[in-house]
Amino acid sequence: MTVQILDHTECELGEGPTYDPAQDKAWWFDIVGKRLFEHEFDANRTSVHEMPVMASMLGVVDKTTQLVATENGLYLRDTAANRLTLHHPLEADNPATRSNDGRVHPSGAVWIGTMGKNAEPGAGAIYWFFKGELRKLYPEISIPNSICFSPDAATAYFTDSRTGRLMTVAVDPGDGYPVGEPSVLYDYGIQKSGLDGAVVDADGAIWIACWGAARLIALSPKGERLHTVPLPASQVTCPAFIGRNLARLLITSAWQNLSDAERDADEHAGKTFVVDMPVRGKAEPRVIL
Repeated sequence: MTVQILDHTECELGEGPTYDPAQDKAWWFDIVGKRLFEHEFDANRTSVHEMPVMASMLGVVDKTTQLVATENGLYLRDTAANRLTLHHPLEADNPATRSNDGRVHPSGAVWIGTMGKNAEPGAGAIYWFFKGELRKLYPEISIPNSICFSPDAATAYFTDSRTGRLMTVAVDPGDGYPVGEPSVLYDYGIQKSGLDGAVVDADGAIWIACWGAARLIALSPKGERLHTVPLPASQVTCPAFIGRNLARLLITSAWQNLSDAERDADEHAGKTFVVDMPVRGKAEPRVIL
């Protein structure tokens, strides 16, 4: 699996990549730096859009509109003007938290996590948002991550990175809402590295970025370890399938909390990578408002 650097900009906390095949564009965030990156593959050009708030996750509504999760709400973004309009508050009354990992379910619903800005234990939650309705699914989450869905839309995966356990739960394929209780699919254990963002390929394998371990791991839907992919930055954060045939992964990373000496030793920390894959993904669904 060949690894290349897509963008050399060093993000303090690169996160939330997504891709729209119809436009052949990818987006990702530097959460702490309040920046949104946009890469046009046909022109091989990356643009940077300044954000007025910390933002972490983006879902495409249509060619001109996106839903963006931020530290105080879900906003609609006018892509031509880079203008945000509040669509629904999200913990707007709690300045100590911000949004983190999230993904669009095949139904068009959104799962989005929140966390303390200093990763305070139990300060966040995971929410479900669909057609204007926001519900809290799982409270007292410290670092919500690995939110993704099976190809048949009947299963959701997520983790609280603080626990080291990847959870699985049955959901309604029609709206992505849980219909059962979560159970542990895979126990990564409590160690210096941890499970971060994840995405599911077309065959159902779960590809997870391992923060602090400079690698992706792939798990089967039964929780069996399938693959390990070494990466050139220690703190990799989240993958997303990209390309017209969805046979590549875009992977974000971070230099957050590294000392000067650690950054010198980790020369690609915060950069954004592309990996040619032996599998194919599924296109990210569009958000249904």
